[in-house]
Amino acid sequence: MITTFNGKRISGILAVLPENEYDYDEETKPFATVQTKRLKKIMGYGKRRAAKADTTTSDLCIYGLRHILEKGWIRKDEIGAIIVVSICPDYYVPHISNIIHGELELEKDVICMDIPQACAGYIMGLMQAYLLLEHIGDKKVLVFTGDVLCRKDREDSLKHPTFGGDGASVTVVENDKSALPVYMNLYSDGSQREALKIPAGGYRLPRSEETAIPMDIGDGTMRSQNEMWMDGSGVFNFVQREVPPMIAEIIQYANMSIEQIDWFMFHQPNKFMLQKLADRIGVEHSKVPMNVVGDFGNSNSNTVPYAITSNVAEQMKTGNYTCCLAGFGAGLTWASMIAEMGNLDFCEMIISDL
Repeated sequence: MITTFNGKRISGILAVLPENEYDYDEETKPFATVQTKRLKKIMGYGKRRAAKADTTTSDLCIYGLRHILEKGWIRKDEIGAIIVVSICPDYYVPHISNIIHGELELEKDVICMDIPQACAGYIMGLMQAYLLLEHIGDKKVLVFTGDVLCRKDREDSLKHPTFGGDGASVTVVENDKSALPVYMNLYSDGSQREALKIPAGGYRLPRSEETAIPMDIGDGTMRSQNEMWMDGSGVFNFVQREVPPMIAEIIQYANMSIEQIDWFMFHQPNKFMLQKLADRIGVEHSKVPMNVVGDFGNSNSNTVPYAITSNVAEQMKTGNYTCCLAGFGAGLTWASMIAEMGNLDFCEMIISDL
């Protein structure tokens, strides 16, 4: 799919970090090897954020929205829809969007929608927001991303570390007749769905004592069925094969050149993958922020808003920039967009007490 949206703009982005910060060296200290040190250098592992053991996705999202409302950046009566992108629901039902709606006591005509999507989720959430804006007049759409896949206490972290990150973000999207066109494309290949998978937790294989037992997932890596299984080489090859032509396509579709793009804000699974991807696309590394996985961990659909708020927040509040945003991973799904971004009402990153 490739399409254009007119008269739509992002007017604010807030990133929400959990309070707990963990360090790669400390987490891997009990079993540190030459390999773990090499991984740190190549993959860019450093610090990450993990939610507290009782923190849910809705907690982080609500914390962010309350902050926005308290700052007066938007009003409750301006909200026309809530979209939540997450693979970590509080419950099967009710949905996270309905929990946010109820906690904030929003009006009954506010649309609530959850999208269970991971790596490409931010782009998919924005696409849905642009579609809804065609029908809600002068109201605004709030796009939340959030996950708590690696929430844990300190003891668990040291016993079995992961290098993902938890967190949330809130993006405000609104109609603006003066906004330049937004160009988007999105693709999926369900035949490769096994490349990224959490086997247990759904109705096909409910979690149990048995699914919590670590096993060799085929390459010597020990994981329980409650955790993420990844075909590392398969995912890497997928990204290098599918993402460069997707970016080339959207640039051509927008009738632009790669030199006209100021920033490439991509999903960040690891630094090595991003470096190779930038080289394949033919873009300077300085235009592709790569710090998110090292500063906050791989936080799924949060990584794109984290890249923006942690690297170009001040620029986004004072100027206009042509940006290419992209996400790629679980599904397998890959998506990108080109949009002018800037003069935002807010572009901040905050640390919660969650």
